[in-house]
Amino acid sequence: MLGLKDEGQLCWLEPNDDPKKKLKYGWRLVDHENGNFTGVDTSLPNRALKAALMAGEIPEVADYATIRPEVKCGENSRVDFLLTDPAKQDLWLEVKSVTLCREPGLAEFPDSVTARGTKHLNDLADQARAGHRSMLFYLVQRTDSASVTLADDIDPTYAEAFRKARKAGLEVLAYDCKITPKGVTLNAPVPFTFD
Repeated sequence: MLGLKDEGQLCWLEPNDDPKKKLKYGWRLVDHENGNFTGVDTSLPNRALKAALMAGEIPEVADYATIRPEVKCGENSRVDFLLTDPAKQDLWLEVKSVTLCREPGLAEFPDSVTARGTKHLNDLADQARAGHRSMLFYLVQRTDSASVTLADDIDPTYAEAFRKARKAGLEVLAYDCKITPKGVTLNAPVPFTFD
């Protein structure tokens, strides 16, 4: 949450009356007070992507017969989605929420060291080497960013795993979001650049 939890930052909270939850409110948005928002709900990327996949709204991965969430992949790991179709290669897809912006217009991932993210990259690389499609889907939850890249200075291990996964055949797709206090929805593709 680098750059999003600074003192005085305007945040949007949502009441929560679920007795299984520890807190009575959930942090949903950061309001940058300049017309831009950042979505910080960590459960949103998977829900938004699943809805878009089911509706066929992402042309790059449309027309798969089956979409299965949280599928075992590798050793002690799960990938967010497995898309299958008798006429196509299986597609192993992991989604990452992008909330960091240190340079105007440029979103970055990750915002901290992510051993779990590195593990996912290694699992996706293994799937690509086995002849399957594998994809990392970066969901930019910022309305002030027009492109996305990796923050290799924050987690060089993740960046190196990313390079190896790309060489193995990992595909990368990035989309941004429309964000208002009323909701967060998938919007359109944005450029991803790294190396």
